[in-house]
Amino acid sequence: MFHFLALAVVVVHAAFVVFLVVGGFVAWRWPRVLWAHLATGAWSLGIVTVGQVCPLTTMEGWARRRSGEVVTGRGFIDTYVRGIVFPGRYIDVLRVLVFVVVAASWLGFWWRWRRSGPTGVGQVRLRLPSISR
Repeated sequence: MFHFLALAVVVVHAAFVVFLVVGGFVAWRWPRVLWAHLATGAWSLGIVTVGQVCPLTTMEGWARRRSGEVVTGRGFIDTYVRGIVFPGRYIDVLRVLVFVVVAASWLGFWWRWRRSGPTGVGQVRLRLPSISR
């Protein structure tokens, strides 16, 4: 059972990384997604710059230990991306590329918002609750 929990955490972690890369572009269609994407970007930046351990990595390691597997202590990127999806020596290039893609998505969101007005992007209107007596 813990092996499947570890696999589920890997899937969630992969979805988190994919959302980090493409979430800003998703917000072009559904602007409310931008808040979740900003939080995802801030969290990811903290992990990369401060060296924080992601709770998903901790959870995966816990589940793997409980299932009797050996845990390497490496993070998601080091385990599943570096050397497998992307050559390990280019990991810094990959980080810069992700940063550029995320920044481009945010700039594109801002440009679309400025061009069409705050209610024109995805036709989202901010409504405050009315107080009636």
